[in-house]
Amino acid sequence: MDSVGAGLPEWLAVMPDGVDEQVEAARQRIGRLSRQFEQVLRDVAEEYGFSTGDWQALSALHRSGRAAVLTPKELADRLGVTSGTVTVRIDRLERAGLAERVAAASDGRSRPIRLTRKGRARWAAATRKRTEREQDLFSAALTEDDLSSLNALLARLLTRFETEFGPSSPHDALRPE
Repeated sequence: MDSVGAGLPEWLAVMPDGVDEQVEAARQRIGRLSRQFEQVLRDVAEEYGFSTGDWQALSALHRSGRAAVLTPKELADRLGVTSGTVTVRIDRLERAGLAERVAAASDGRSRPIRLTRKGRARWAAATRKRTEREQDLFSAALTEDDLSSLNALLARLLTRFETEFGPSSPHDALRPE
């Protein structure tokens, strides 16, 4: 039995009338799984020598294309972070040789940034490791048919939530460092 199943009866005993046990159990499981995925990200990021925030920045730069560059403002907007936070990340990535500023600009804060060859390789290796780890976790608990059914159910649920609240961020949720 998982931790939700074990604790839910006690928790429901103190909840107000009308709380739907199945909805509450699903919400708690989804939240706990999300935190477990964050742990996988943290572990792999640490193994590859960067933070989860750095990984998020590397991912945004990677998605912008091989030769593409982003300004710090564009990067901050894509990540949903402040200009100060993105500056710290860019500086850290530059010092590690994973990203570089390109082209001169009158204001250093607007100098575009791109991945270096080393940054692209480190991002790819870490991403492969993360996806292998997640695949191992999924395949230990679910068959391919189970996973297909789960994806169909989650797609329906996400569609409903996005209809209500708008599109979700395409980025994994990461807590600020």
